[in-house]
Amino acid sequence: MNAENPESALLPHIQGPTDVRALSEGDLSRLAAEIRAKLIHDVSRTGGHLGPNLGVVELTIALHRAFDSPTDKILFDVSHQGYVHKMLTGRNDRLDTIRQYGGLNGFLLRSESEHDAYGAGHAGTALSAGLGMAAARDLRGSNEHVVVVAGDAALTCGVSFEALNNAAATTKRFIVILNDNKWSISKNVGAVSNYLSKITAHPAFAHLHERAAKLVESLGGKGARDLAHKVESGVKSLLLPSVIFEDLGFRYYGPVDGHDTALLTQTLEFLKTQNEPVILHILTTKGKGYQPAIEQPDKFHGLGKFRPDTGETEALSLPTYSQIFGARLADFADHNNRIVAITAAMGSGTGLSAFQKRHPTRYHDVGIAEEHAAIFACGLATQGFKPFLSIYSTFMQRAYDMIIHDMALQNLNVALCMDRAGLSGDDGPTHHGLFDIGYLRHIPNLIFMQPKDEEEFADMLWTMTHYHSGPCAIRYPRGAGVGAKPKERPQLLEIGQSEVLRHGRRVLLVGLGNMVEMAEQTADLLEARGIDAAVINARWIKPLDRQTIEFFARGAEIVCTFEDHALHNGFGCALMEAFAESRITTPVIRIGWPDHFIEHGNVEFLRAKYGLTAGVAADKILAELPQSGENADASPAA
Repeated sequence: MNAENPESALLPHIQGPTDVRALSEGDLSRLAAEIRAKLIHDVSRTGGHLGPNLGVVELTIALHRAFDSPTDKILFDVSHQGYVHKMLTGRNDRLDTIRQYGGLNGFLLRSESEHDAYGAGHAGTALSAGLGMAAARDLRGSNEHVVVVAGDAALTCGVSFEALNNAAATTKRFIVILNDNKWSISKNVGAVSNYLSKITAHPAFAHLHERAAKLVESLGGKGARDLAHKVESGVKSLLLPSVIFEDLGFRYYGPVDGHDTALLTQTLEFLKTQNEPVILHILTTKGKGYQPAIEQPDKFHGLGKFRPDTGETEALSLPTYSQIFGARLADFADHNNRIVAITAAMGSGTGLSAFQKRHPTRYHDVGIAEEHAAIFACGLATQGFKPFLSIYSTFMQRAYDMIIHDMALQNLNVALCMDRAGLSGDDGPTHHGLFDIGYLRHIPNLIFMQPKDEEEFADMLWTMTHYHSGPCAIRYPRGAGVGAKPKERPQLLEIGQSEVLRHGRRVLLVGLGNMVEMAEQTADLLEARGIDAAVINARWIKPLDRQTIEFFARGAEIVCTFEDHALHNGFGCALMEAFAESRITTPVIRIGWPDHFIEHGNVEFLRAKYGLTAGVAADKILAELPQSGENADASPAA
């Protein structure tokens, strides 16, 4: 923003793309500076994806100058870099609400704006979705443009190549912008990243694209376009045996400076005239305009609140589950050379950076390729290694077929470590890990667990390293736990054995993982009403400790389960299925998430809204308990 003269600021007057197109070319650098200043200011208070958005400021301005949204369809892969798009499409005055309950979503959302052509939150979706829109346009006979912005990290996604493979056979008008900043969440890896680096580093390419840019700027009609095509295809064929994009049926342009708004706009205007699928390769700097984000691109990819003057974040008082995971697995690998760690472009997010430093040859970041990661782990397991595959719960969904077909069917010793299980709060419905119990607990040969605290988490990881009878899985929440410090020497846990925390007669409370604390709070509320309750830390989703749980359930009047997961096909359902098989008729109350996608917002607020609290659980139990004797006049819990 223009601090010296706010009235002269451009950004507050941008109510939509029409206002962006009305600006003079001389105003564009001012607008870009104001956008960056507001991004840094607002995101420092809300947290969010700062680095990716700082890198696409000029590109987003150019998109809205060259195209007419919402008639033209602009898609952002993942869409975590869509904050600038939101600012330029009528939502600038609400940027300070982003990722807050009731405010803007941190990703694009079709229900939020007509300018959000496609909602996303996972990588690799935009090319296929955009191609579908182009096919629909051609069938309809309309004339709008379809533009896809995909980061170079999206090209590590197999589904992106599936779309590229079909593009030329599907439509003749399709524009793809390859935003090359060399980062996803972690530094990009693999042959695709190296391939793009070779293109950008080749001196002959640099000379070629200076000439091509001048031709594009002149927009000299058909002759200029034909000459540009000849120069592009002719010189590139001398430099490399093949440019992969052109072999797939795309005309390739670039690389060009992704921070030159005027050049980008003119290039996009030129590409609009092409009657074939085109790829524009642009080079951007993740975090541009904010030195802390440039120096630490992995940290500023997505972060919580920070000090805008220094980039410092508030120090955590407790280690996160991710940090404990990375540190403990590295410790175990010190004494076990068969342990291998695998992740999918989220080394820092899963805590595996610590493992990478100590055991670099046994650390594999395969890029955004969860399906490949799962089968890769299976291959390692067939050769006697113990791979730990660490992927966020919401992204592990993508490897579902591989977990069944390759891992469980062959009974391979792969450990699935699902970070961010449960509600992920401000990241919203694309990132909540509320479905992994449902998609894993029915798979044969697989065991599945969740710890109540950090100490039990370390014990479970230790147990996983010693489990050699097939695949095993663990789910654990985002952030820190309750502060239970892991023992120096972890202990092996008995497979399928729960932990009885309290004995009681009338009510049985069964908590899973981070919801055990809520079960104990509920027991306290019931005890204050004179009602005794047993509390069990389930530990195991599969195999369920039926012997212990059913023993307590047979004598109880009410059973209540607690889980940070969707109720449908969740832990409570597993317990009810077991009761049905054993002909136990004790009523079951389940505390968990309802059957719809949960919005973004503060975790505690959302739990209160949807009834995941000890007070609500106690109220439900009291309402169902047979009223007799001393408890007949008991009032509901507060």
